[in-house]
Amino acid sequence: MAWNTATSTPITRRACWLSDYQFGLRLSEQGNVVSVGDGIVWMEGLPSAAMDEMLVLEDGSRALVFHLARQRIGGILLHQTDRLTSGTPARRTGRRVSLPTGDAVLGRVVDPIGVPLDGWPAPESTGRRDLFAASPPILARDFVQRPIYTGCKMVDALIPIGKGQRQLIIGDNGVGKSSLALDAVIHQRGRGVRCVYVLIGQKRSSIAATIQTLRAEGAMAHTTLVVAEATALPGLKYLAPFAGCAIAESWMEQGHDVLIIYDDLTTHAQTYRELSLLLRRPPGREAYPGDIFFLHARLLERSTCLAASMGGGSITSLPIVETNQGEISAYVPTNLISITDGQVYLDSHLFAAGVLPAIDVTRSVSRIGGKGQHPRVREQSGRIKLDYLQFLELEVYTRFGTHLEAGVEARIKRGRVLREILKQDRLDPRTIEFHLAWLMAFNEGRFDAFLPEQVAPGLERLAERIRDAQPTLDTPLDQWQQIVASAFAEHAPP
Repeated sequence: MAWNTATSTPITRRACWLSDYQFGLRLSEQGNVVSVGDGIVWMEGLPSAAMDEMLVLEDGSRALVFHLARQRIGGILLHQTDRLTSGTPARRTGRRVSLPTGDAVLGRVVDPIGVPLDGWPAPESTGRRDLFAASPPILARDFVQRPIYTGCKMVDALIPIGKGQRQLIIGDNGVGKSSLALDAVIHQRGRGVRCVYVLIGQKRSSIAATIQTLRAEGAMAHTTLVVAEATALPGLKYLAPFAGCAIAESWMEQGHDVLIIYDDLTTHAQTYRELSLLLRRPPGREAYPGDIFFLHARLLERSTCLAASMGGGSITSLPIVETNQGEISAYVPTNLISITDGQVYLDSHLFAAGVLPAIDVTRSVSRIGGKGQHPRVREQSGRIKLDYLQFLELEVYTRFGTHLEAGVEARIKRGRVLREILKQDRLDPRTIEFHLAWLMAFNEGRFDAFLPEQVAPGLERLAERIRDAQPTLDTPLDQWQQIVASAFAEHAPP
């Protein structure tokens, strides 16, 4: 650092720029804008431009190289001014798109290139990270061995998720996909898990409601929101999930566990299709470009659990995809199902019937989450899932009004009680200790004498008993049984 000898004070780096200047020949390329419109800009005269390189236009606009043709370069606009017209000079930067990462963005709301949207000053981060980074190599990864709890009774018990897993949330519009993801973020408060919530192409009112909910529930302290609202440029919507992943990766490499929500990848795929068609790429199935599978595969492959030698951090991703009238065999849903490690399917018929969360257990699966589940929870939940699936098959016969045997009627009654147990209100995540308590109570038959309307009060008494006793998953089994029994001793139904 240089010093001012007259005042004995250090000279800032900005003042040193003149002294560091060196005379020499410099060559640079300058192109011109040929046409602009719909978030796309065509340019000529930049023969050395590379894919995903940032370009700066003379009017102050910024673009990202997205398409290389023989005579022209196609770019997607990330910032556009009113003065951008045909003929505007453009120059290369030699840099890829990046954004600030680290603890400076924790609790902030930013756009995909790091511009703050919450009215606060720009994050003062010491480092920046490229949005398009390679996924960790195989040797740097570890097996999924630790659970991440969402607070949802049905997910944590029947469809468990492990840290480093990619679990798809799929369903029609308005069935509670975002609510389920939001509850998972809220439940990480005080659990050492940092969260990144990516909102792609949503209305400003929905974004404001999400931010307000997170602040009201005290979840903004461990959450970063990456927002590309519906009125944003298509280029920002395209970059949004990659920006959120870059923030999550910076924490994972520091050894933190991160939960990231992509809400939703259907809009992201549609934006990518829009940009590709505007840049005259050849369309494929449903007019999507041929690399639509690679688009989401390279994004979700960056979610993993690192080995202990690499810090032991993890990224657990919950991508959301929307279906049309329950059609899960559409192009984008099937692509994402094949990429992820399982899916949580929300059914519109269950939602209409008041079964909330409207998770269809028959179509939901977690392929590797059970490996991270606690042995005691795994033992109790295995019996629950079998009972529930058998109940769903038997309940079909009740629609015909046929006479059923006493044993079948008892199993149907028990299944209906279980369905009431699995119901859960929005913004009401529960601890894993409570899940283990109701699992044990149901398997021991303590709910068998309950009517469906008596289930909710019984669960609340059980939750109060768990809060008072504060057991852990490793508490001896006999103590667990005593705690569960005490919750039903004085309040047994008639």
